[in-house]
Amino acid sequence: MFPALLRSIIASRPVLAVAALLMAMPAPAQEFPAKPLRIIAPNPPGGGFDLVARIVAQGLGDALGQQVIVENRTGAGTLVGTEAAAKAPADGYTLLVGGLSNIAINVGLYRKLPYDPLVDFVPVAMVSGVPYMLVARKDMPQSSLRELVEFARANPGKLTFASGGVGTGQHIAGAVLAHVTRADMLHVPYKGAQAAYQDLLSGRVDLFFDNAGTALNYLQSGQVRAYAVSVPTRWSGASGVPTVNETGVGDMDMNSWFGIFTQAKTPAGVLERLRAGMAKVNASPDVRARLEKSGSEVMVMAPAATEAFVRSEIQRWTALIRAAGIAAE
Repeated sequence: MFPALLRSIIASRPVLAVAALLMAMPAPAQEFPAKPLRIIAPNPPGGGFDLVARIVAQGLGDALGQQVIVENRTGAGTLVGTEAAAKAPADGYTLLVGGLSNIAINVGLYRKLPYDPLVDFVPVAMVSGVPYMLVARKDMPQSSLRELVEFARANPGKLTFASGGVGTGQHIAGAVLAHVTRADMLHVPYKGAQAAYQDLLSGRVDLFFDNAGTALNYLQSGQVRAYAVSVPTRWSGASGVPTVNETGVGDMDMNSWFGIFTQAKTPAGVLERLRAGMAKVNASPDVRARLEKSGSEVMVMAPAATEAFVRSEIQRWTALIRAAGIAAE
């Protein structure tokens, strides 16, 4: 009955027809966004999650015509902030910076994860990717990664490697390196990258396998020395630094990717509005320039390709972490 009535209205009264069509649309899609949004970065300021959150917040705010606020929700590696996003209302107003560590790695790392990335979240858009770079205190006596590995094998537990917390990508990068090279190194977790760098620069910890974009600033200023990057081909941001694979100590392929996610049950119209906004963000020359300046490469994928990529990363890293016997608990 309703379709017939609507056709009658359209035929006789075009103005009323427009109003009827608007009334028939889901209200959230019509009104969204009617208030500020927030992006949760599940790590402290200064790291890769925070950088992506702040770049996206400005661009998405412009695209949607609403303020987008960055909220750093820290604790338990990336668990606290990610869980908060998973339990937020499914209205599109809470976004999450999801990355390799909190979306893919944590599935294999924790026996009981307080969220399911494939059930609780849907990707809005990919944003960027950057490798990890192994850096060390500048007075490290070893001149190459091979020498570091040989020292670690001969002196179990003597080499220490920092991370921004248990379960972070930095932790996994160091643990995977130790696994593939059969090196015995001691993990020292910190509350974020800035705290880790404080001890690295002062010589209280030896190594840090950090996001290459962040590590590059310390490398260029001469405060650290670099040994390798975690991807199979040399990174354009520091082409003089070899890959782990090149050094011959083992094979490693680990790219730190970031994207924007929201609650899986978000209404389809709202999700499409968010995706349209993120398409403008990713197409912005200013956003691209800011990401590239930080050492990141822009990652643009269609929604279906993004969902397939996320699923494959979860499967790959879950298998690798469990095979290596790496656990956070």
